[in-house]
Formats: sequence, C-alpha cells, structure tokens
Amino acid sequence: MAKVVCNFYSYVLMRAVDITVVLPSVTCPESLGMGEGSASHELKAKFPVLYLLHGFGNNHAQWTGYTNVEMYAEERRIAVVNISAENKAYSQIGSDDFVRFLQEELPAFVKNYFPISDKPEETYIAGLSMGGYGALLHGLSHPEKYRAIGAFSAGVNINPVSFAKNPMGGEQVKLPEEYDLHALAKKLKAEGKKAPKIYDACGANDFMIKDNEEYAQELKELGYDVTWKKVPGFAHEWRFWDQQIEQFLDWIERDDYYGKKGKRSV
Repeated sequence: MAKVVCNFYSYVLMRAVDITVVLPSVTCPESLGMGEGSASHELKAKFPVLYLLHGFGNNHAQWTGYTNVEMYAEERRIAVVNISAENKAYSQIGSDDFVRFLQEELPAFVKNYFPISDKPEETYIAGLSMGGYGALLHGLSHPEKYRAIGAFSAGVNINPVSFAKNPMGGEQVKLPEEYDLHALAKKLKAEGKKAPKIYDACGANDFMIKDNEEYAQELKELGYDVTWKKVPGFAHEWRFWDQQIEQFLDWIERDDYYGKKGKRSV
C-alpha cells in the first residue's frame, strides 16, 4: 500500500489544501513470490476510486488514522481519496465552494496526477456523519458521476448554512433546496434519471438512527435501490465506521480489471 499525503494549491478554494490518497501497490506476499507472478510496479490498468468523506471536526487524516481502510483498499485494489472539508458539510459556505471543489477540481487533480480511473462506473463516494450527508448530497446531485453511494450514520437532515455556524443548533436559516436531501431525492426521481445504488447504515444506539431509518424508507418508497442496515450494539463511533467501510467495499459492484481478480493477501 502507498499512502500519499499531498498538499496542493486549490484554484477553487484559493488556498493550499491537504488530501490523503491511498493507492494499492506491491505487497510483502507478492515480493516473496506468493502473488500473481513476479512483483512489479508496472500497472495493468488505472485503479477504481472511492472518495471517502470525513465527519464534523475531522480532516483528511481521520479515516486512515482511526480505521483499517488502508488494508481494506489494498486487499481489494481500489484507490481511496480523503480531503479536508472543514465543518462546511461539503457545500458552498461563503467563498468556500466545496461543491465545485469536490465535483470538479479534486477529480481533475487526482486523475491527472495519480493512476486513477476517470470512468463513472469505477467511481464511488461514501462518508460518515457529516460526510455521509456529503456523499448523499453529491451522489444525488451528480448521479452520472458515481456508481454507488455509501452513507454511514449520515446527518441526513443537516442544514449546511446553519451547521457551519453552530453544529449543535441555535439560529436556523432556510435550507436551500439544492442542499435538502429529501428534495434532491424527489427531484432526481421526477427527472427520471438513473440514481447510484445506495448503501445506508446506522448503529441502533446512534442518536441519528431515527433520521437515517426514515430517510432509507423514504428512498425505498421513491424506488431507489437502497441497502439499509440497522446494526445493534453501535452508536456514533469509529468501531462502527471501521466495520461499515469494509462491508461497503465488499458490497459495491466491481467489474474493473482489479475487481475481477478479487481480494488478495497483504
């Protein structure tokens, strides 16, 4: 596994930003002759990619710091990209346009500088809590860009404008329709566009369980392809998200070059 912590200048955000990119690479078993032929850094194809979004108070480093996502990605030979979106719910708050950054600039950067596929059928988006909201927001707003969406303990009723000011509540402002996950789901259905498949999971002891359960049911009633998991014994916690990111990576459909080979030992 190769983990690249990269700092580059964003022309959208107009400042330097940090990202983490996890790339499958030569493993120890392969170097000992226990893999598919001799070990080599020559790639047979570009890697499929998962844009994996953090939650409130986190940054690009938390997913790789608190979970085993590096190992899961290495086993399944998929690239993972983490960004720092501050506490702005992957939305446009003031001059910080994380919508354009995530939809346009970030994919352009990683696909030009790393061996990452530009095919929508090899592109996935997922996240936890605020990042689960972000994954649903971007996946439903741009369904043509992603094959599947993963939402873990998602903040499905976040109002990005109010959230950026005070995530614990306080003064509320009107929720713009483009940031309303309920309105987005109905709009996409009314337009007859094909939506990505959705994996939605929440711990049974999570304070967000009711919102997530109701939203999953709403999506199902609208005709979306949703896999819903209510998992006993977990709250809003990293042990749950570590479990779920592995299950999500096993759940997604893969027909890329590496996906057809299945999991490997690391």
